[in-house]
Amino acid sequence: MFKKPEVKHKSKKELIKDILTQLLWLTLGAIIVAFALESFMFPHKIFDGGVIGVAMMLSYLTHAQLGLLIFIINMPFLVLAFHKLGIRFVLQTFYAVSVLSVATNMFHWEIATQDSLLAPVFGGIILGTGVGLVLKNNASLDGTEIMSINLSQKFSFMTVGQFLMGFNLFIYMVAGVMFGWDKAMYSILTYFIASRTIDVVMEGFNSSKAVRIVSQNYKEIGKAIMKEFDVSVTYIRSRGGYSGLDNVIIFCVISRLEMAKLKQLIKDIDPKAFLVIENVHEVEGVRVKKK
Repeated sequence: MFKKPEVKHKSKKELIKDILTQLLWLTLGAIIVAFALESFMFPHKIFDGGVIGVAMMLSYLTHAQLGLLIFIINMPFLVLAFHKLGIRFVLQTFYAVSVLSVATNMFHWEIATQDSLLAPVFGGIILGTGVGLVLKNNASLDGTEIMSINLSQKFSFMTVGQFLMGFNLFIYMVAGVMFGWDKAMYSILTYFIASRTIDVVMEGFNSSKAVRIVSQNYKEIGKAIMKEFDVSVTYIRSRGGYSGLDNVIIFCVISRLEMAKLKQLIKDIDPKAFLVIENVHEVEGVRVKKK
């Protein structure tokens, strides 16, 4: 019988430290988003998707403060989130939206560039960086995601992603009609760049590789991997679908820079070995080494 590991609970001091760290990142992320909106996008009539995009268009039409509109429009969606996403998410989102609303006034009309192409490119990069920091710390700046979750549960024929896509498509069509189709296309370019940047912020630059190896020489390959790369391997019992023979799959995670070396090592031991390689964007836990 294996002894059940004890669950280590964080102390009050550690919990406070975690909360303050998250609030710091949420503050930084919201300020970065405000900078992107006011200094790159708003002066060039380039619109974000979701609630922020709606607030930007209304701000142009009514001359109301962008930050105030973002705050007001997001509030009904936060009420919906209480039952679906929990009070901590709601409170952190409320804080992030509040910081964003205030920070937009800091950069109002502080135009970073007059170039109509640099604005969507760098605006998208900066916007995606800020949004990624907020999402990574369990909060959001856009209530349309919450709305899409509720709608997808009521209308099961569409997913959350499809509702978001449909809503943003509607926003960009309205932007095209009201402000010109070139502005709508620049907005779509910004949205695309921002979404890719969010992925980088959420997943990181240093993606690793998860490797599964099927070979009759699994012991030799496993020992060689542990020796050459100083990583642990896991042996997984399996059975071939066609052959019906029992096999052992070797599983390990290595950096992408070591991939070529690993392939050559496996080829030298067993040229017929079967490999499956997948991208891994985040690895947590302690690596177990042989003593």
